[in-house]
Amino acid sequence: MNSNNIIYMGVNAPRIHQEIIAKLVYGVTSFFKNGETNLFPYPETMIDESETSPVPDVMLVNRENDLAEVIIEITHTQGFKKDVQKMKELMEEYNVPEGFVYDYKLKVWQSILPKNNASQSFCEALGYDLNNFLID
Repeated sequence: MNSNNIIYMGVNAPRIHQEIIAKLVYGVTSFFKNGETNLFPYPETMIDESETSPVPDVMLVNRENDLAEVIIEITHTQGFKKDVQKMKELMEEYNVPEGFVYDYKLKVWQSILPKNNASQSFCEALGYDLNNFLID
């Protein structure tokens, strides 16, 4: 998965995985359309369009400057720890200020922020708890 210091996010397409991506994209799109955020959600899109780059499951991009402000990876328990490390590396390499990993089997969020967060699913860039998008 790591060749020549390039990190590639793997394809993981179980239905529950895709359902979570859809719920997050739908929720953030609603915020965007209502003028509550200038972040637009992209599913499975390269972080840097100028070169081949990693593809997080969901990326929230500032439409004013075209920069990724949040990246989210959906995973399962076995890959959770490894994906947290990958997200830290991606955030550093591509200067993404906020990131999250979600374990869909345990329904656990991990915020990747330099500071501690009271809620591991609270997105500073949106001012909203991402877990609320997943509640049926």
